[in-house]
Amino acid sequence: MESAAPATSSDGRSQRWDGHKAERRDQILAAAVVAIREDGARVGVKDIAARAGVPRSVVYRLFGDRDDLDEQVRTRIISELMTRLTPVLSPEGTVGDAVTRAVETYIGWIVTNPHLHRFLAAGSKRVVGSSPSVSDARTAVAVQTARLFAISIACHGGTTEVAEPLAFGLVGMVDNSVNRWLSRGMQPLTADELSRVLQRWIVNTIAVTMADIGVAVDAQTPVADLFGPDKI
Repeated sequence: MESAAPATSSDGRSQRWDGHKAERRDQILAAAVVAIREDGARVGVKDIAARAGVPRSVVYRLFGDRDDLDEQVRTRIISELMTRLTPVLSPEGTVGDAVTRAVETYIGWIVTNPHLHRFLAAGSKRVVGSSPSVSDARTAVAVQTARLFAISIACHGGTTEVAEPLAFGLVGMVDNSVNRWLSRGMQPLTADELSRVLQRWIVNTIAVTMADIGVAVDAQTPVADLFGPDKI
């Protein structure tokens, strides 16, 4: 019986090269995020390459074109944002507490990283309206929020079909309001004022929705009152 042929040296070289390419891609993406964070969305490939310590030709070998690079940078930025945002989407404390944590975390990240958010909001040149990664992130937040609304509404005997349009409507409202505010140079409201306005709108919208099924809700309502045991 013949023994299995040993792995060829070319296989080993290929694996090492793939690993090297992955490291270079990560290095370039990290450099691009830093460049955009500091200098804005119009930063050039030459500057990104210089920050990454590689020739510009290497960037174009590892990414199809500038739009491909930009889309993968958006994915990286969104991952950073979601790392901050996802933990605060868990409903705890009062309704007001839960809404405040989510809105303040989101606006706080934007105030710290305005260039990154503008870059996300600009979308892709290939896709009208937005980039796939940005759309996927909005959808992920809205779906998670809709799940929580559906659980709460079901616990009180309501029709859960309203949960999804409610969640997507709130996410769209926040996103559009923040994008417009940022495009106007964070004017005319301050970040704190915008945060308070959005929090009030969100709580009031939730209150109106729950009132339709006979449940009174305000900012001081404990989140636990809206859910059955072990439902979250």
